[in-house]
Order: sequence, then C-alpha cells, then structure tokens
Amino acid sequence: MTAPLDVPESAAQAAPEAVVAGADRKAIQGRSLGQIAWMRLKRDKVAMTGAGVIVFLILVAVFAPVLVAWFGHPPLEFHRDMIDQTTQIPKDRFGGISWEYPFGVDPVWGRDIFSRILYGARISLLIAFLATLLSVGIGTVLGVVAGYFGGWVDSLISRAMDVFLAFPLLVFAIALAGVVPDRAFGLTGDTLRVSLLIFIIGFFNWPYIGRIIRGQTLSLREREFIDASRSLGARGPYIIFRELLPNLMAPILIYSTLLIPTNILFEAALSFLGVGVRPPTPTWGGMLAEAARIYTVPHYAIFPGLAIFITVLAFNLFGDGLRDALDPRGSR
Repeated sequence: MTAPLDVPESAAQAAPEAVVAGADRKAIQGRSLGQIAWMRLKRDKVAMTGAGVIVFLILVAVFAPVLVAWFGHPPLEFHRDMIDQTTQIPKDRFGGISWEYPFGVDPVWGRDIFSRILYGARISLLIAFLATLLSVGIGTVLGVVAGYFGGWVDSLISRAMDVFLAFPLLVFAIALAGVVPDRAFGLTGDTLRVSLLIFIIGFFNWPYIGRIIRGQTLSLREREFIDASRSLGARGPYIIFRELLPNLMAPILIYSTLLIPTNILFEAALSFLGVGVRPPTPTWGGMLAEAARIYTVPHYAIFPGLAIFITVLAFNLFGDGLRDALDPRGSR
C-alpha cells in the first residue's frame, strides 16, 4: 500500500479571505432573448446610426412648430419681396439661402423651404406609421388565423391575399383619391386626405406581411411547445395569443421597420402625382412636384429629395440591423 499523501491543512481548506471575496460576488444571472438581441443591436454601429437618425426625424416632426418659430418662418407665409418677378428666381445668391432662410425660399411664392421640410416630415411620418400599423395589424391577425387553423379558413384567406396582391394599388389609389369629395365621412380638408391615404396604403398592403406571418405560423404550429399546450387542454385563442404571437414578434418588428420606408415612398409618389395631401399643405412629394415645373432653382428639389432619401435609408439600415439582431442565423 502506498502511504497517504500528507496534504497540508492550509491547502485543504480555503482561506477565509477567499471565502469572503467569493461571497461578495454576484450570482451569474441569465439574460432574456430581448436582452441578447439588444446587445447584438448595440454592436451594430450602422443600425444604431440609422436608429439615431430615425429618433432625430421623429423629434423634428413633433417639435416642428417650435423649430420653425426659432429658426424659420411659417410654412404658408409668402415672401414675394424675396423673388424677382421677372425671372422667378430668388434675389439673393444661392437661391435665397441665408441665416434667416437656411434652405432658401421657393421661386414662386417665396415660402421658407426649411419650415416646409419640417412640416412635410410630420405628414410623411404620420401617414407612414399609421398605415404600417394598420397593415401589420390586419396582416398579423389574418396570417395567424390562416396558418393555425388551416383548412377552408386558410384557403379563403390565402385567396383573398392573392386578390389583393394582384390588385393595381397605385391605379386604384389615384382613382379613389381623385373622386373623393372635399367633405366625406364627417372629415374635411387635410384630415380627410390624410385619413384616406392611411386607409389606402395600410388596408391594401396587409397581404405582404400576412403571407410572412402565415408561413411562420405554419412552422410554429408543428413545434413541441404547441403540442404540449394542446395536450394540457389549451384552446385555439390561448395558443394564438400566449404561444404563437410572442414567437412572431421578431418577424413582425423586422417587417414593420422595412415597411415604413416603403409607405413613405408611396405617400410621396401620390403627393407627387397630385392625389395626396393637397397644396398648400407642405409635403415632400408635393414639393418635388412643384420643383419639377421649375428648373431655375435646383435646391428646391434637392432638399425634399434629400429628406426622403435620408429617411428611407435610415429605416432600411435600422431594419437590416434589427433583423440581424433578432434572427442571427437567418442573416448568414
């Protein structure tokens, strides 16, 4: 037999200082999926830059009256003294750009372009956000119902999606916006036009997200946790709201951030064609339509075009980063 090892007592027992130091340390805490996704998103500098631009644009739209009062002039205020009536060109150099008019003035009425850009952001973002909320709400509900219940319910909703996807949306929007009178449904003026655009853009775009949610639901309903809920006696509404929808939040958020810039472009296109919010209410598309008829002042088209470009780019960059953070395997 081998002799037992002579282990010193000091080595067999931990030092009191080490025990105290270990007791002071915090226990390792688990992180939720949301926290993990937020950590991934914070590491994506491009996506965070896009998010910062989006927050800045929202603040600019909300506080447009304050900013205009500090740095500009009311968007509907005429300054004909700034325009040469013979050439229809602003009198000052660089299209009237100065400390008083940061973006210059329009070459027809002399209105402040800076203030019109800010107020145009309110219209574009309001229509885009509310139309996206409407289409995502309808598409999510119908997509989940079609994917979970299947059968004739799935067939009916899927055929409705096919009809809406085959519908010439732009032509219908032009026709509908053109025939609606100035007073309808108890609304008038800009309120009526904004509500009409939200309905057209939001209601007829729901099949795009509806198809995505339907496909995800078809995959999720065959998973083990759904079978476990059924075996415990859970009914359809409980499974949809407590099991399916929480697992569908990632594609819903991702597609929403990518749908908002599409709606901004669609609203700008309708305003450019003259069937959106009517002048003299400032909109980015309407400003581009006015600038298309005037070639002597290029900055009149540059500033609203840059506003649309920067806004759409910011949402697309943030949407791509959000997709990578919420679904890292799908982005490879």
